[in-house]
Amino acid sequence: MVSIKDVAKRANVSTATVSRVLSKPETVKEETTKKVLKAIKELNYQPNALARQLRRLETKTILVVVPDITNPFFSKVLRGIESVAIENGYQVLLADTGNHIEREKGYFNILRQKKADGMILLTARVDPHLIEEIAHEYPVVLACEYIEGSNIPTVSIDNVSAARKATEHLIQLGHKRIGFISGPLNVVLGKDRLKGFYQGMAQNNLEVEPVLVQEGDFSYESGFNIMMKFLALMNPPTGVFVANDEMAFGAIQAIKSKGLHVPDDISVIGFDDIKFSAIFEPPLTTISQPTFEIGSLAMQLLIRLINKEEMQKNQYILEDQLIIRKSCSPYKRE
Repeated sequence: MVSIKDVAKRANVSTATVSRVLSKPETVKEETTKKVLKAIKELNYQPNALARQLRRLETKTILVVVPDITNPFFSKVLRGIESVAIENGYQVLLADTGNHIEREKGYFNILRQKKADGMILLTARVDPHLIEEIAHEYPVVLACEYIEGSNIPTVSIDNVSAARKATEHLIQLGHKRIGFISGPLNVVLGKDRLKGFYQGMAQNNLEVEPVLVQEGDFSYESGFNIMMKFLALMNPPTGVFVANDEMAFGAIQAIKSKGLHVPDDISVIGFDDIKFSAIFEPPLTTISQPTFEIGSLAMQLLIRLINKEEMQKNQYILEDQLIIRKSCSPYKRE
């Protein structure tokens, strides 16, 4: 096996020079660098990556923690992360919490054990103080979810204004009796989207009936089950805002199961604009998040933290967009 000594001998330089060419080429004269690279090519030398990592105390690996890998929303966020990671020589280690807080905590040990250079959290459901503590010691970026008042670098949309926008779309179509299926209310996204719904209703002087606000868990099944509760009411809602697309699919399926039609009988609007939203029947009106951009910017920020570069700002709010399709229509009076 070719060693670094063989390369040094062929290039007529020291092993330290070969090492600098591989790790910090900007510190070596151009003529010397060319000689070393030529020797490496001629000898087909393969540097020992593990040894290099140990010397630099780096792994060139970053950890991405996801709350639920079965949720298709995260696929484009992960694509964005990986695109920037690959460009910068990093590999991505994916950790799925399955919405379990204890499992989320456990993944922090990967940083403590120096098995990753940094972490992107797509979930922030453990004690905020614990996340702050780990972020004080290691490079950590939050994406999608956030911690109120934290200085941890964060990339997200304004979920309150986006939910208000979705609610107002139904109101502008003439709907007044509007139901809302929220996400889990122990999660900041669930709280923010509920807040936006209430704001939209209040700003248009519409009352919210408590029975028309129900907590889901972002799953298809919870959307289906809660919509069935709405349909069992003497006076069901004419429009329903659902806090993510998967629950919206479940809600629409529940409406169909009762022989009703979307949007003729009930209008439904979702949130996230996952891939299936455009091809579902009917195509889903929804709030689109710039998922790829969220992921790529989060990875850029993490690299800056790893490299100890100065951060211009810590909080990045990206633009969402209302995508109008065929699942909502004007309210038809009886």
